[in-house]
Amino acid sequence: MKHLLVCLASFLALGTLHAQEPADYVNPFIGTTNFGTCNPGAVCPNGMMSVVPFNVMGSEDNKYDKDARWWSTPYDYTNSFFTGFAHVNLSGVGCPELGSLLLMPTTGKLDVDYRNYGSKYEKENATPGYYTISLTKYNILAEATATPRTGLSRFTFPKGESNILLNLGEGLTNETGAFMRRVSDCEVEGMKVLGTFCYNPQAVFPIYFVMRINKAPKATGYWKKQRPMQGVEAEWDKDQGKYKLYTQYNKDIAGDDIGAWFSFDTEEGEQIEVAMGVSFVSIENARENLDKEQSGRHFAAIHQEARQRWNDDLGRIKVEGGTKDQKTVFYTGLYHALIHPNILQDINGEYPQMEGDKILTTKGNRYTVFSLWDTYRNLHQLMTLVYPERQMDMINTMLDMYREHGWLPKWELYGRETLTMEGDPSLPVIVDTWMKGLRDFDINLAYEAMYKSATLPSKENLMRPDNDDYTKLGYVPLREQYDNSVSHALEYYIADYSLYTLAKALDKKEDAKLFYKRSMGYKNYYCKEYGTLRPILPDGKFYSPFDPKQGENFEPSPGFHEGNAWNYTYYVPHDIKGLAKLMGGKKPFVDKLQMIFDKGYYDPANEPDIAYPYLFSYFKGEEWRTQKLIKELLAKYFTTQPNGIPGNDDAGTMSTWAIFSMMGFYPDCPGVPEYTLTTPTFDKITIKLDPKYYGKDQLVIETMNPDSESDYIKTIKLGDKECGYRINHNDLIKAGSLQFWKK
Repeated sequence: MKHLLVCLASFLALGTLHAQEPADYVNPFIGTTNFGTCNPGAVCPNGMMSVVPFNVMGSEDNKYDKDARWWSTPYDYTNSFFTGFAHVNLSGVGCPELGSLLLMPTTGKLDVDYRNYGSKYEKENATPGYYTISLTKYNILAEATATPRTGLSRFTFPKGESNILLNLGEGLTNETGAFMRRVSDCEVEGMKVLGTFCYNPQAVFPIYFVMRINKAPKATGYWKKQRPMQGVEAEWDKDQGKYKLYTQYNKDIAGDDIGAWFSFDTEEGEQIEVAMGVSFVSIENARENLDKEQSGRHFAAIHQEARQRWNDDLGRIKVEGGTKDQKTVFYTGLYHALIHPNILQDINGEYPQMEGDKILTTKGNRYTVFSLWDTYRNLHQLMTLVYPERQMDMINTMLDMYREHGWLPKWELYGRETLTMEGDPSLPVIVDTWMKGLRDFDINLAYEAMYKSATLPSKENLMRPDNDDYTKLGYVPLREQYDNSVSHALEYYIADYSLYTLAKALDKKEDAKLFYKRSMGYKNYYCKEYGTLRPILPDGKFYSPFDPKQGENFEPSPGFHEGNAWNYTYYVPHDIKGLAKLMGGKKPFVDKLQMIFDKGYYDPANEPDIAYPYLFSYFKGEEWRTQKLIKELLAKYFTTQPNGIPGNDDAGTMSTWAIFSMMGFYPDCPGVPEYTLTTPTFDKITIKLDPKYYGKDQLVIETMNPDSESDYIKTIKLGDKECGYRINHNDLIKAGSLQFWKK
């Protein structure tokens, strides 16, 4: 009877959860293969800490191995060999980094070689803030959860000899070197070197940690991989080239490949919890983060707190109607969008200075992991709308980086500028935020920073290394075969149009004229022969021989980065009507754009052309194409399967494309506070607004005749007035409602 009541209570509780909580719709396994580079680990919204299963090394049974190819994620769904939980990881990025501090439980004789101690697994499950698997080699249940700055793992052991291993030698980072100190039998502290993201050799930084186990071990020690020797010396040292166990040395240890082991005698079903605190400032701060965020609480309490954080944040958008799978795609996308940027400061407010050695203190949240070439296109627009307090902290973080380093960020990672990708992507983010009414930052300082990167000569310009050509000629010529010159210039045009918009708003008339003129320089690249943008040589002639398709599938392409002319030709979002005029008018523009989709030239897995489907709606009578394509693209590329993102999620950018598209509006021109409308996926979407910034508490989007079988829109009302297919952000907020009638 007792068993029946427990089962019934569990069933009712689960039924209630699934009916009401947005976290229940999240599937963290979406995007964990097909190079989505997401992972199912435990993390809090915008948290520094993530505890992620590491399964990309040590076994020939794995499909993907981090040491056998370019690989940028600690986990792939198709792999099967678990070698520990990694602490602090990146989600949806294209270069390998972090993924270290590997924590592994084992049983039996102590073995510290990951090729031997790794295990296959089953019964894998994950929800926001929680991950679990069963290790088949050891019959161990492994679970993980997190607070914003700490991780907590729980291992349920069988009866017998059991071990917990902390491996500081392996991870995704290309950097090596660590040290460790034993504080007590149950606690170690130390540091590991990380960095060299996308092979920037000086973008290096330390991570400090404190690890604490809640049961005293029967024995503990270190290990270190010894250097190989030759000749007589090799005969004298039996540990040469091997992992040496330190059983009688208890002081500090350092090296490229070191670790700590803890051995126990466990009872059947005995649980041991391992807490990990981290900091990018100091060991002392890592310990304080651990002490204050976990406060001696056990796994269940930490897990529940993490889940509540996710429900609070995901719950800012409520969707009604649609299928369960569509809600899963939507809320999982929102989950991915809330991982990066993440906080950098410790609980006491300290953080490492941008590109410096000082330790500074912030009043608000200090953010890091600014993958701006990706996120400037849509993710920050989502933050501005739904999480404005976070967006304000992100903008102020950017300005503090300028104060500390002299430059706004391009692709910042834990206080280092990696200079990955091109362009000047902070500008549209800052301008877009200000134009939408979020103005709790120093706009004069922001303008100073933006003007600097837009005007300094090449040799002094970190953001625009080819600014001499750009400002003199109005374009960037192709000076090397694969120098991405057209891509560089297109990014500058968008940034300068944003700067024009802000200069005009600030009544800087001469500046506005200058930056507007620059932003129209894309016309230099237009080639009537091909009807595309085309690289230009230093002598002013077009590059030959030219193939607009060269650059497919990430092959090198003269003038274009990660794409080809078809992926970039329509990437002039600030002057779509002007581009159409170059092409001969509306019909040639629309026909050619449709051809890109019909012939499969559209690349849904990368940023330059992701807004293409929305461009039809700039022309009266062609809006139906946007509505048709958005529905088809969502259904084809965004699913509930592990490959349910079309490619690299790019720190949440691809997921954000799906979020906006499913809500029925999209910010297709970065820096311009407008949206293009399309058919919503759901019958009703209610977005909680922050009255501090928007003067009201919600925005409601509704399909007024949801039972209609049509996919196409007949009428749209903004508030109580009919509107077209492009609307201003401030008008949308003021109206408070957006209503769609389908045909």
